[in-house]
Amino acid sequence: MAAASFIKAPAGQNPRLAVHAPGRSGRVVRCSLGAAVGGRTEWLSSCAVLSSKVAALGPHSVNGHAAPAPAPNGAVLDLIPVSGVNGAAKNLPAPLRIADLSPAPMHGSELRVAYQGVPGAYSEKAAGKAYPGCDAIPCDQFEVAFQAVELWIADRAVLPVENSLGGSIHRNYDLLLRHRLHIVGEVQLPVHHCLLALPGVRKENITRVISHPQALAQCEHTITRMGLNVVREAFDDTAGAAEYVATNGLRDTAAIASSRAAELYGMEILADGIQDDCGNVTRFVMLAREPIVPRTDRPFKTSIVFAHDKEGTSVLFKVLSAFAFRDITLTKIESRPHRHRPIRLVDDANRGTAKHFEYMFYVDFQASLAEPRAQNALAEVQEFTSFLRVLGSYPMDMTPMTAGSSSTVTSSDS
Repeated sequence: MAAASFIKAPAGQNPRLAVHAPGRSGRVVRCSLGAAVGGRTEWLSSCAVLSSKVAALGPHSVNGHAAPAPAPNGAVLDLIPVSGVNGAAKNLPAPLRIADLSPAPMHGSELRVAYQGVPGAYSEKAAGKAYPGCDAIPCDQFEVAFQAVELWIADRAVLPVENSLGGSIHRNYDLLLRHRLHIVGEVQLPVHHCLLALPGVRKENITRVISHPQALAQCEHTITRMGLNVVREAFDDTAGAAEYVATNGLRDTAAIASSRAAELYGMEILADGIQDDCGNVTRFVMLAREPIVPRTDRPFKTSIVFAHDKEGTSVLFKVLSAFAFRDITLTKIESRPHRHRPIRLVDDANRGTAKHFEYMFYVDFQASLAEPRAQNALAEVQEFTSFLRVLGSYPMDMTPMTAGSSSTVTSSDS
């Protein structure tokens, strides 16, 4: 069946009518009426005339192409076979499809996951465990990973928030508050550090060790026990430190990184498993633009952040009591200075003005927001706080934390 549409004309001219219809040979042709088209009645009439004209054009062709034919009122009916415009069409952007408007894939090889670091970083391994077969996207900074998800460059981000030896990664807690991404899952990754150097370099040749500050802290005692008289220098990330040594051919410098980094950058492992504690584990969170629907058929964890504008510890006690009274277990509480209100002034008639720091409190508790007890606890918390935000309610990673174990990830998207 022919389809008609207006062709936009230059200023001061009337639009032309175009009809697209298949010919008898199966070739699609485009017919246009050069004469001006007036009102709706004339437009409908022209459509009918052109449609019938196109239907009769099957046998008329010149060298395999449709030939020009007369149109009503002396206008010229131009027939352009699809093959004549294929070259130009190839340079045009493809139209959006339903699949283009669908949500990002929930799992699998098409999922784009941002992480901080370069290939070989522990964050890359965590991203692979969280979303097996994903397209891992390295980012040079934590904030870039957040922005990659917000700008739809990536579908998810996998970022560390705490380590069993080094403690919390405060930068990411600050970024969780600054950005509007949601925690949709967690993964706990056992960390296995190695001391890497260029091929042929011996331990006694090393005068400097570089790595991420967390990695340096996690291996401090082991390096001392090894008798290495070295300077420790911080680097952006573990795998980046290995890449730096390899790229610059530094034979007096070693890097603390993973065994995968050694393979990627052609390094040798001088010492394996140099972390101070064999139970060294880093907890990563998976971030997305949209939250997931809380459930009650598996263990869930919920992360919140709140602030209060009243003096003293009584408010904090009341907030924690809201969870204790409902037998909700808290797994973490972290305080961070309030960026926009770092200091609070308190008037005291007897002692003048005292200055107190303002804090934001990050709390993780073991309950799903689908549970009434969690909903009631948050309703009570809201009464005592000036600010409350739910960062996410997501499945817990129930992997046993044993030395050298491989983390089996609980996926929030399954």
